[in-house]
Amino acid sequence: MTSAPTVSTQPRPLRRVRVYCYCPWADRLEAADDFLRELPARDLSARIANPADPSLMRMARIDCDWHAETVRVCAAMVQPGIEFLPSKVLGAKGLADLVSLPASPDEERWFVLTAQHPKEFAGVAGRVLAQLQRQRIHTFYYAFDEASRSLGCFNDIAPHLDVLIHDESPLATEGRAALSARCLAIHRSWVANLLPFGVPFNEQPESKILFLGSRLGFTPHRRRQVEFLQKKFKDRMVAIHDHSVAVSAQRELARLKVSICPEGRMFATPGMRFTHTDRPFWSGCFGMVPVCEDSKEGGRLEALHQERLILRHAHGSLSDLARACDEALALPTADRRRIYDYFNRHETVGAVIAAAIGEWHARNSPGT
Repeated sequence: MTSAPTVSTQPRPLRRVRVYCYCPWADRLEAADDFLRELPARDLSARIANPADPSLMRMARIDCDWHAETVRVCAAMVQPGIEFLPSKVLGAKGLADLVSLPASPDEERWFVLTAQHPKEFAGVAGRVLAQLQRQRIHTFYYAFDEASRSLGCFNDIAPHLDVLIHDESPLATEGRAALSARCLAIHRSWVANLLPFGVPFNEQPESKILFLGSRLGFTPHRRRQVEFLQKKFKDRMVAIHDHSVAVSAQRELARLKVSICPEGRMFATPGMRFTHTDRPFWSGCFGMVPVCEDSKEGGRLEALHQERLILRHAHGSLSDLARACDEALALPTADRRRIYDYFNRHETVGAVIAAAIGEWHARNSPGT
């Protein structure tokens, strides 16, 4: 009689992963915690065309803090099976530091790029990522807008990507062909670059509607909507015609119950017809009820609508917009809490990046 094979009960060792996050407002390679701690006092004037212009300085600070939040979420990622080591941050000046890092056999290293940031070192981007690949440093690119069409160096960096999250349907033919077979390519929008549950749930928000949109995107269509809502809801309609708000002011938005979310500033182009902004995602993370129009096919927004995690209204119909806003204002607390819980657990940048690294591991581990 043969004995049964012995099954090990020892847990599989955690993968030790260190993230190196690119930030356009960073300089040399440094610890992310140090960068974030010193950020509020950082002098940005050297990077501004006219530092005497207070509006430019204000927008620079908003932009700096917004990108720094991506560093913050990358420094706080969690994922089953992975031990995330203290992360690092670097800007263009720190690329030489990253390329010069000595081998580190006891940890796995990932270089995380977002947005159109490869433009900042476009002339050497392909060579830099190739060198990182030789040093066994993986590259993760979370793109949005039309990276494969508008980022001039996309085809140079594509062969060296291990993970690409893109917001185009489909990718440009040449760009897709340039990706290596090992690259995990995921079609998904940019989501909320916030720490999950960083803003407490507001049990009793004001029964008001927020519209926060860029002046550049304030089209006649959008103006018609806002003017209609202001006439109907009067002082219950709050319109901010700015690109964004300061990170320090974001939690104040949670005092409002409903958020009108533009679908996407480039959704008229074929490659972006399923896209949208990050507005629905951070609105949900704040416990607000996201209201979005169905001006295009919708992609993931339609799936979220079917799950009652956002409310949609027909494009061009002011009466349906009013209906969606009334419905959102009447939504019970339990339904808002469900929205808040879902978006904080599943629709933040850190959660998406960590899950994608986990998926890459599952796909590239021996025996899979």
